[in-house]
Amino acid sequence: MDSAVKDPRKLFLLTTAGNYFSLNPPSSLSACTELNSFLDDANQFILAASKEGGELHFSDKERLLVFFKLRPCVITEENVSRAVLVSSMLESPVSTLYQTLRWVFNPALLQDEKWSQAFDPRLQSLLSELEAGLGSVLRHTNTKDSGKRSLSEDDVLGIVTPCDEFQYWAEVGRTAERSSERERAAHFSELFKPIDYSNLDSVSLVEALDLVENTRDVLDDVWKQDEHKPYPETRMCRLMDVIGSSLGRFVQKKLCVLHLWEDPYLTVRESLREGVVVCEQWAAACEHLTGQVWKRYSPHLWKGDKVHLQGLNSLTQRLEEVLQIRTVQEKLQHLSARQQQVSASRAFEPFAGLNPVLYNPYTEPLWRAAVSQFERVISPAEEEAARKLKTYIRDVQDSPQQCLQVFQKHREIIRRPTVSKALQSEREVLLTRLHDYCKGLRADFESRCHSAPGEKSGPLAGRNLPEVVNNIVWVRQLLMKVESSVKMAEALLLDLPGFSAFVRLCADLQEQLRAYEQEHFEDWSRDLLSGLADPKSGISNRVMELDHTDGKLKIHYSERLVSLLREVRQLSALGFSIPSKIHQAAGTAEKFYRQAMILKQVAHFYNVIDQQMIPSQRPMLLNYALAFEQVIKSPRYDGRDTGGKLQITWENAKELELYINRLQNAAEKLSTENRKLRKWHTSFTDKVGALMSVDLLRQQQRWKDGLQELRTGFAMLESQGIRVSDMRAWRQHWNHQLYKALEYQYQVGLEALNKNLPEIHIDLVFKQGRLQFRPAFEEVRAKYYREMKRFISIPNQFKGVSELGEESIFSRMIDRNADSFLAVYGKAEQLFSRLLSVQDTFKEWVVLGQVDMEALAEKHLHSAQDWERNFKALKAKGKESERLPSTYM
Repeated sequence: MDSAVKDPRKLFLLTTAGNYFSLNPPSSLSACTELNSFLDDANQFILAASKEGGELHFSDKERLLVFFKLRPCVITEENVSRAVLVSSMLESPVSTLYQTLRWVFNPALLQDEKWSQAFDPRLQSLLSELEAGLGSVLRHTNTKDSGKRSLSEDDVLGIVTPCDEFQYWAEVGRTAERSSERERAAHFSELFKPIDYSNLDSVSLVEALDLVENTRDVLDDVWKQDEHKPYPETRMCRLMDVIGSSLGRFVQKKLCVLHLWEDPYLTVRESLREGVVVCEQWAAACEHLTGQVWKRYSPHLWKGDKVHLQGLNSLTQRLEEVLQIRTVQEKLQHLSARQQQVSASRAFEPFAGLNPVLYNPYTEPLWRAAVSQFERVISPAEEEAARKLKTYIRDVQDSPQQCLQVFQKHREIIRRPTVSKALQSEREVLLTRLHDYCKGLRADFESRCHSAPGEKSGPLAGRNLPEVVNNIVWVRQLLMKVESSVKMAEALLLDLPGFSAFVRLCADLQEQLRAYEQEHFEDWSRDLLSGLADPKSGISNRVMELDHTDGKLKIHYSERLVSLLREVRQLSALGFSIPSKIHQAAGTAEKFYRQAMILKQVAHFYNVIDQQMIPSQRPMLLNYALAFEQVIKSPRYDGRDTGGKLQITWENAKELELYINRLQNAAEKLSTENRKLRKWHTSFTDKVGALMSVDLLRQQQRWKDGLQELRTGFAMLESQGIRVSDMRAWRQHWNHQLYKALEYQYQVGLEALNKNLPEIHIDLVFKQGRLQFRPAFEEVRAKYYREMKRFISIPNQFKGVSELGEESIFSRMIDRNADSFLAVYGKAEQLFSRLLSVQDTFKEWVVLGQVDMEALAEKHLHSAQDWERNFKALKAKGKESERLPSTYM
């Protein structure tokens, strides 16, 4: 600044404006009218500075850099630093106000405890609403067009975070004038919902990997959606860029909490690896989608170059470099005897004061200088490490596998120039072995490539992989092995004479493997394209057929379609460009997969329902079955004659959905009714089964109760609308089951009828000079045979669950078991014979009551001894009579 300007106020303003625009304002500008008015006029509040043609100008209109007063006042040397505020408007007033609120004032007024407690909550709410409203305006404003409302989706300067893009579509979905625009925006907004970047800082680096993968899938879905106008390529570029920026800042923030040079190596290594993977995966996803997948997606081709996130890649490179430095120091400390020389405090001293995570081009020279100094510090330790590694390699040189492991384990050290030169001969041996290894891979491939997976001499088989995918995955694994060998060679063997020959061998092998891969893919595509044209292949458009020759409902959504979906998904993930016809067929198959599975379930139900019905219940289900079949035979289609066969295609998704709903409703009604009747049948089975063990003679009431429960069940079903005539077969079935139970108990009862009839109490009395039964023997006999007849005639009275007027089947039971009656009557006669024999047992005891005692005494008792002897005999007989039983069974 020209020293001729003596006014400190003008010097302050001119210096500030000159520094802002990187200009040296001339001293003549100090006489500018606008400048003087701002300084000396208390009513002039604003002074605007701008750059025009490499010169600085002051005005009160074009506001790029703005000086404004805090209060009405004249600017003096004492108050210039307290009364003048400075602001800039780089894009638009809206953008400036929004960013200032977002990053300066809202955090201070809403989050800072000092100010937020004294700030009116209503004003806080209004301030938040103002920020949200300005953000919405900014997202829909063309900053290059005087702040006018933008009508082009390619205006993306207002999109600075992923959430800005998501909010943009949500707002369009609410405010767009045309319904088609609102529906499209709402569709995009819905597709973006699975990914949330509003709380990115709260997740871990590992969890961020899931977010990256989900974001990749969501962006792929957004790009490939075909329900609305395609997503703009310009917006996708911007979205990928701002997502990359957000992820880069996220990784930097997570790693900045580490002390990269002091924290334990394992902790730093894992964190750096996680950060690198997050950055690499997103950068690779963007390049893969825009460079391969979308370049081949014919419905919506990516027209521009693939998206290359330079900032994220540079950050990744810096993180890898930090990781390499830490790894080299760690390994040197184990390999070198000079522990102090390669200690962390000594080796990392050049990096003091640097934060390598905060990468930018301006810090790169300082970083490069620190790295060079680090390499000078560790140089002696590298020479010692080379000697030790030479010994290690010599010890395992007879084992190629162990030798490779040594190189792999210490590759960071071996690739150092000093160590690499010292291990020249060992590296040549490694190159020879890698050469032999790749030749072996080629020989193994050539011996297996002509057979099928799973065969002993065929490609190695994975689990649940279609053949084409299995072969390609097998080849990809071989390619990875070759690429791994090339990477090792490039890292450790680049300067060796045989390196070029090895690379040519690997290139030829890779070309051979890729040709095999492409050949299989083309064969698969060709077979599918011919299959799509053949209706007998199982992958045609016709999906359902009711063939009246066998009455079976057939769904033409074959397992081939299911495998097609899996193959298309897997091959697309492997980077292949699927032909549009196959892609369309897979899209149709996937779109209607759910409906096809439902139709298969319905078809299976239709084809086996007759087996699930209880034969005797089929008349009861006839109306439901006919209704179900009527829906199958009468879909909503053009009604043309199909030669006795019903044909349905996927052409009308809406009608198909309606038809499936009708099918499901009809099937559900039939299935529900069938389950209900089967439940009744099972209940009846339990009840009749229980009657098999109920004594027919002694527990007749339980028989009556069980029979009443069955009749009640039939009455309930009749009240629910089932016709009596439709239940006739089911009634007949249960009559036959009751017949079996009744006959079983009938036969058991006949076998032991004389033991199970009700007890008859009979007294044996001596009356009128003779022994008699009370009741009389003839009366007992009549009662017994009456009870026996009542049991034998039970089948005549048993009606089962028959309706009135129906012929009973139970009366036949008497004739069927007539042969058993002879035994029953024979046992009855034996019983009465036993009863009479009981009377004979007591006849000798009543003899004295049947003679004239006086005449008998006069005839036989002549002396006192005769009387005494007979009294003794009478007394002994009396005692003997006391031991006689009082009852007989």
